[in-house]
Amino acid sequence: MMDGRTWLGMMPDTQAKVLKSLVVVLFFLLVRSAVMRIMLRNVTDVRQRYSWSRGVTSTIAILIVIFLGVIWFAGLERIATFAGILGAGLAVALHDTIANIAGFLFIMLRRPFEVGDRIEIGGVAGDVIDIRLFQFSLLEIGNWVDADQSTGRILQVPNGQVLRSVTASFNKGFDYIWHEIPILITFESNWKKAKGILQDIVDDDRFVVAEEVERQVRRAASRYLIYSGKVTPIVYTTVRDSGVLLTVRYMTKPKTRRGTEQQLWEQILERFAENDDIELAYPTVRYYDQSQ
Repeated sequence: MMDGRTWLGMMPDTQAKVLKSLVVVLFFLLVRSAVMRIMLRNVTDVRQRYSWSRGVTSTIAILIVIFLGVIWFAGLERIATFAGILGAGLAVALHDTIANIAGFLFIMLRRPFEVGDRIEIGGVAGDVIDIRLFQFSLLEIGNWVDADQSTGRILQVPNGQVLRSVTASFNKGFDYIWHEIPILITFESNWKKAKGILQDIVDDDRFVVAEEVERQVRRAASRYLIYSGKVTPIVYTTVRDSGVLLTVRYMTKPKTRRGTEQQLWEQILERFAENDDIELAYPTVRYYDQSQ
């Protein structure tokens, strides 16, 4: 012993703290081992095992840090310092968890979407079917399936995504979105007659109820900076390389977009078939012989 020091040059008080620390770490490691053995015997699902393993490991780590802090830091000033260090460490270690809880509070308070809404976030789209503390669930649409039909997959999205990604709502504010159907006809076709036929078809009340759309737009304008413009269907005319492009633009509910498009196409094909001077176009190559 030299200058009141003991083994390895440590003061007696420090040596006692080291010994206590080793005992604490060993004790909690034994507890973790025992809990894991019990879990492995009673939990057969691989995912549940993984979740339990992560939860138990995180809990044990936090308890070890707390007990070591109590051993090594004495007095109010040191305890406050330790609490600050511990808080900073937990903030880093639990960054995603804290972000998910903050996202949950944002969803509950600001209501960017609710259960039943159709949204797109982080490059994925679907119908919201559940909202929980750490994540919300989407019934996926699109992807390899045409239009906005369901794929059958359920996506689990962390709540923190609403704070980091752009969220597009299909029906927040009002229940309608714009949809367009391009119809390409040949240059030789009577495009004016074709345009009139398309306008007659899309003006049918079975596809759009203009009064209801205008009412919802006015209601949304009370919450958002939305100007109530023209909401009635319209047909635009454009020239393309292979013919005249007539684009039908109309408002429809997000979940009926594919159904209304099918009904429109069936009527368009039937009406065009009745007129010999209207033909659908497709990419063509034309050659001109100047010698004739």
